Amino acid sequence: MLYLLHGTNQDEARRKGNELLESLQKKKPDAAVFKLDAEKWSAAFFEELIGGQGLFERKYIVYVGGVFENKDIKEYVVGNLKAVAESPNIFIFVEGEVDKATRMEFEKVADKVQVFSEKGKDKSPFGNKKEFNIFSITDAFGRRDRKEAWVLYQKALAADISPEEVHGILFWQVKNIAVVQEARDSKESGLSPFVFMKAKQFASRFKEGEIETKATELVSLFHEGRRGGSELDIALERFILSI
Repeated sequence: MLYLLHGTNQDEARRKGNELLESLQKKKPDAAVFKLDAEKWSAAFFEELIGGQGLFERKYIVYVGGVFENKDIKEYVVGNLKAVAESPNIFIFVEGEVDKATRMEFEKVADKVQVFSEKGKDKSPFGNKKEFNIFSITDAFGRRDRKEAWVLYQKALAADISPEEVHGILFWQVKNIAVVQEARDSKESGLSPFVFMKAKQFASRFKEGEIETKATELVSLFHEGRRGGSELDIALERFILSI
């Protein structure tokens, strides 16, 4: 599914985008949530989100905000809209004013395109979050640097990144490491060469069976949090300190 919410009134577009995200999370409580903006953008990661699913067929909900301010990113997204629309995962784009040509491309394939045209000050589609590169946590996890991973996790929370987002990105890294342990090259793995190379380097740090155990732990703590057990933020902290 593909949604585009845009317009000069970014406050309203962002509010509707967050409402949509919350609604989809309630309908799909097992889905992993990922958020991307121009600062966090990675074409290789975006490709993984288009074609991939988590372990145990877990789907993704991808919230993309403010990336069209970068012309190269906008052209890349528009060039891959058909694949995005056909993805088994859900994509929500929240943008400022979008040009007519781009809007028309979305209208051809999107499930919904909504315009918020009241005049308002331009603001980040994510609100006032401090900048933080969430991929740094996955790198620390891959290196098995628990101290660095813990410090970065605290910084992520301080930057208003939700535990669900951190859980999703760690789950993605675990999946990639599991895949490369069985694949000979990037083509066989289905990963981009860059993602494959990094995951391959990290895979050498895990003994046989360890990644599968980590995947099971992540699934368990996620479901436990949904059932009202341990708080996800605390459970994730314990998980990170165990790597």
